[in-house]
Formats: sequence, C-alpha cells, structure tokens
Amino acid sequence: MPRTLGIDYGEKRVGLALSDSTGTVATPYRVLQVTSPKALLQEIAACVSDQEIARIVVGLPLRMDGARGPAADRAQAFADRLKEAVDVMVTTWDERFSTVTAENALIEGGTRRGKRRHVVDKLAAQIFLQHYLDAQAGLPPLEQNEA
Repeated sequence: MPRTLGIDYGEKRVGLALSDSTGTVATPYRVLQVTSPKALLQEIAACVSDQEIARIVVGLPLRMDGARGPAADRAQAFADRLKEAVDVMVTTWDERFSTVTAENALIEGGTRRGKRRHVVDKLAAQIFLQHYLDAQAGLPPLEQNEA
C-alpha cells in the first residue's frame, strides 16, 4: 500500500505525519513554518515526491457539534489549493481532539512548554492520520480498544 501524508494545517505551522508503506502505522514527520502559501505548497509537493506519497489527508478541525467553523473553512481551502498543486489524492478527515490529545501526551511526558510548541503539530497530524488509517482498515477507534 502506498504511503499517506497527514497534514495538520495551521496559519503559522503545519504538522506532517507519514504512514508506513503498509498503511498501518502513522509516525510524526516534521513541522513546516509557514512563510507564504506558495512556499508551503512547494514544500509539501517536494515531500510528496521525496517520500513517495500516494494520498494526503488534511485534518479538518470541526466544532464539537460537527459543524464547520472558520478554522475548518481555512483547512478546506488549503486542501482545495493542495489538490491543484500535487498529483495525488487529497482528502480531509475530522481531527477534533488531535491537538488536545497531543498536547496532553507531551505534558504527561514532561515536555517543556517551549519544546511542545515545536512538536505538537506533527504529533497531532500523527494522531488523526492513525485514526484515518485505522478507519480505512475497518478497525474500531483506539479508545474502544483500551479496556
């Protein structure tokens, strides 16, 4: 199975996560600093080529009730621009709680606030990408497996 790239889109930083070649496990990859929309698209296009990516999943930060707010609209607009910039499938995935989950995991692990800011985005991308991969494989959400 080809690799999948998860993108946690933000206006200042963009977190990236990669799946393994079997499409089973997601790992944090890197954080890109947004200098311009064009440069960001170019960096992601280079990553798609370098990492042999066949699919991109952009996190969609929906509201608690499932509705779209301004952040989700910006993520969707980014996904739409990305579709024009790369020659791979681009889709969106509900990323509610991924950043909070990542932040809490880093706090529990004793990561200092300054360091958390630099890794939370790629960890959030890894969390929702793993949920996406599990859903594609027909697996129940991780929370239901913990008993």
